[in-house]
Amino acid sequence: MADTILIIDFGSQVTQLIARRLRETGVYTEILPCTTAPDNIAAAAPKGIILSGGPNSVALADTPRAPQIVFDLGVPILGICYGQQTMCAQLGGRVEPGTSREFGRAELEIAENSALFDGVWSQHSRHTVWMSHGDHVAALPDGFRVVATSAGAPYAVVEDAARRYYGVQFHPEVVHTDGGADLLRQFALGICGCSGSWSMAAYRQRAITAIRQQVGTARVICGLSGGVDSSVAAVLIHEAIGDQLTCVFVDHGLLRAGEAEEVVRLFGDHYNIPLVHVDASDMFLDRLAGISDPEQKRKIIGASFIEVFDAEASKIADAKFLAQGTLYPDVIESISAAGGDAVTIKSHHNVGGLPDDMALELVEPLRELFKDEVRDLGRELGLPDTLVGRHPFPGPGLAIRIPGDITPEKLDILRAADAVYLDAIRKAGLYDEIWQAFAVLLPVKTVGVMGDARSYEYVCALRAVTSSDGMTADSYAFDHAFLSHVATRIVNAVKGVNRVVYDVTSKPPGTIEWE
Repeated sequence: MADTILIIDFGSQVTQLIARRLRETGVYTEILPCTTAPDNIAAAAPKGIILSGGPNSVALADTPRAPQIVFDLGVPILGICYGQQTMCAQLGGRVEPGTSREFGRAELEIAENSALFDGVWSQHSRHTVWMSHGDHVAALPDGFRVVATSAGAPYAVVEDAARRYYGVQFHPEVVHTDGGADLLRQFALGICGCSGSWSMAAYRQRAITAIRQQVGTARVICGLSGGVDSSVAAVLIHEAIGDQLTCVFVDHGLLRAGEAEEVVRLFGDHYNIPLVHVDASDMFLDRLAGISDPEQKRKIIGASFIEVFDAEASKIADAKFLAQGTLYPDVIESISAAGGDAVTIKSHHNVGGLPDDMALELVEPLRELFKDEVRDLGRELGLPDTLVGRHPFPGPGLAIRIPGDITPEKLDILRAADAVYLDAIRKAGLYDEIWQAFAVLLPVKTVGVMGDARSYEYVCALRAVTSSDGMTADSYAFDHAFLSHVATRIVNAVKGVNRVVYDVTSKPPGTIEWE
């Protein structure tokens, strides 16, 4: 097992970014809620511990604190924002409520040299960092000293070098902090002494061994959607146990153009994985007829999917395990900072929870990975780039990209418009620059003039966002010529659309999948 850094989570919306930055340096990182039992923290045998930010006030008596085991293990500690404040308060310092709030960019001045700054920042230099705090440290515990300040935080960076305890009031994990990723790297590699040896090739072999140990000679069923996560999980499990795996592909009729055929061709023909293909599109569309509420759509799709999947799974003799493409962000979101495993993943990830009476044990070989790490694993397994690099596509599929009621006619129009849009992006060489792009068929018709005739047809909206981590996003800055080209292609090629608009909405931190 590679060296591990533990992150004790106090509920910050960007805690996952800390883990991502460290994993990018080859350091395995795990996030645990601040209510985790001391024995579980000790069992992880961490080389270092990071205390995350959080939305609460350390100045209040009933807000979360770091478990005492964190300070008893004798390993380096880095407190970030709330983590810095609770560390100082618990070790004998004082935190005061916000009289000098800082939100957004701030200028940090390095006052003293520190092991935390080695190879990153030099003494008396200034750097832009990202602050987000109301409270602040007002008195340091014994043994601590100030090594950097900002206008609103006189204790912006503090350290107890003897115990290797460090606290930063800003957020090094966000891209707005200059050198923030390097600071985290220095903590993990320089201070904690991690080897940085965690790799996807090593993860692949460890996962295969774990799958074989868990499954033994039993059969495994995998719900295959054709997306990146379930596809990588299926190929990894198949490599581990071969024909003990059967994939069930439920076609709900809400996929993009040609995707159902691609799933069957790739997994049934190319990989020769036992595959059950169920075309249940008529049933799904019947049940969705007249339904406009997006959450109700999700629940109908989820319940129907489980019904069809369960019926097919019951036909597979000796099946004891169910494989899922659960990712680490799903796991984290299902464990609140208040503690405890949730039963289901949030609905925008998983359109239906597992049935209460399910007798199958879960196999989740990707639950330690982030989305881009899953893509790396897919490449390690030899999956084609057309699949590994595919943009995320939520479980409800086109159902949530047709606001209002769903009809076969609307699905045909949206599939055609979406296909033209993605084809134009690929031909322009932009597909891999974009995290997610898709078309939406708006529940609005407009009057237009096409040639010598009036038309009364739908408005199609286009969305494209960029993201480095899948947790925050900004709209992609297409140039006007490209958008004009795409709009013309869609209006000319897709009967039913006479107007195209581009959505420039961005997504704030705190959610994982853009829909």
